Amino acid sequence: MRWTRTWTGKAHPHVLALFRIVIGLLFACHGAASLFGVLGGAMGTHGGTVATGAWPGWYAALIQLVGGVLVLAGLGTRIAALISSGSMAYAYFSVHAQHALWPIQNGGEPAAIYAWAFLLLVVTGPGAWSLDGLLPYEKHEKERDGQERAEGGTITTPATRPERSTVAS
Repeated sequence: MRWTRTWTGKAHPHVLALFRIVIGLLFACHGAASLFGVLGGAMGTHGGTVATGAWPGWYAALIQLVGGVLVLAGLGTRIAALISSGSMAYAYFSVHAQHALWPIQNGGEPAAIYAWAFLLLVVTGPGAWSLDGLLPYEKHEKERDGQERAEGGTITTPATRPERSTVAS
């Protein structure tokens, strides 16, 4: 059982990165389909698009495309995932929930799954292989967290981490 914890611990950031990449890619595909009529078009209309500026469809598609690409690349992951999660929660409650409460009954499974998947990325961060990991602040956080682990100190989490303005450079 110990090897399982060791292996899963080492694999965690990489599996999380794969999760982020796949979710971002699929979400961006939804946005591209709605905006450009590719991949089956908006809601499977065989090439149809959402009218430019139409509320809420065009804005949702824009969030899907931009948010999906940002999450895929791991750039601004937490904020992009937060906006994407909120967009999908809005879609679920404003479109699907009025037909029935349960996603299986109202056709809202994709919206519900995306909302929760993006919320997970808000909490966990991007994992490995992200552009966020190349940013100086992220590197400083990783170094500080690594030093605290080595010294037996407290490991910071997003909830206990100091604000950026209070971190010494």
